[in-house]
Amino acid sequence: MDRRHFIATAAAAPCVGQTMYAPKGQPAVYTGPHRPHTKLSGLKAKHKGETWWRELIVDDKHLRSEYIMVAPGHGHPKAMHPDTRAWWVVMDGEVRFTFETQAPFVARKGSIVQAPYQTLFEYEAVGTESALLFETNVAGAKTLYANRKDAPAMPGHEWMAVDVRSRVIGNWQRGNKPHRTYDELAAKLEKGELKGTLRIVEDDRGTANFIYGHNSKLPPLDEKVRGHYHPEGAEYWLVMSGQIRYPIEKVGVIIAEAGDVVYVPAYTWHAPRWWGEGPSCRLAMNGFPYISHLFDPH
Repeated sequence: MDRRHFIATAAAAPCVGQTMYAPKGQPAVYTGPHRPHTKLSGLKAKHKGETWWRELIVDDKHLRSEYIMVAPGHGHPKAMHPDTRAWWVVMDGEVRFTFETQAPFVARKGSIVQAPYQTLFEYEAVGTESALLFETNVAGAKTLYANRKDAPAMPGHEWMAVDVRSRVIGNWQRGNKPHRTYDELAAKLEKGELKGTLRIVEDDRGTANFIYGHNSKLPPLDEKVRGHYHPEGAEYWLVMSGQIRYPIEKVGVIIAEAGDVVYVPAYTWHAPRWWGEGPSCRLAMNGFPYISHLFDPH
């Protein structure tokens, strides 16, 4: 995200530049499942012939994301997250979502769906082909199930009946919506009806930004530009269309394509840029609603 995108995201509040001295720890420290570049083509090759699989992509101190392939007729039973907001990006196939505050709807490739905390939801892959979803929630999020039979085994835990009182159902504040689509958002940006980075998911502990545009409309590439880093957490992106170029400190230049995930730890310089011919789009995710972008003043 470059400076103008960050300003567009934070347009509702005053945005004032300030030169400060910030800590810069060890960059490009990858632990757990994290990799600089996870290729969707590689995941599909790994799970070739399978109609139902899961692959953990991100599991850091802020967020957790998985790729999930769901066979037709299967999905997630009726449940809710007591304190966290979950969201899904449908990358292939069709999925019927049901929220207690909304009429059921079918999400297709390019759909971004979210369920607020304390709100019952369920989903099922429909049609004749498996559906591919990218699922994200806050790290350590818990799930409550409407039916005991649907609760999976959890080592060190037991399942018990509880009364969830004073629920806050369907909290769609801060511009959050149950269902947005790539086509809808891209069309509005192309027409100029919307500008800059679009906040799709906003919560105190997690955010997702839709960043769409054209390499041809950017200034010429300057390979000396290091971009920015984040001092308190990682940032990662699901590429939704086209290509994105990522120069990453100590990693090098990555060219990511649709469905790929790029992950950059804290303290690591990076400068993502729309790339290739035609439009490209990335969904940027991190654990802060307005994460600090520390730019190289030179």
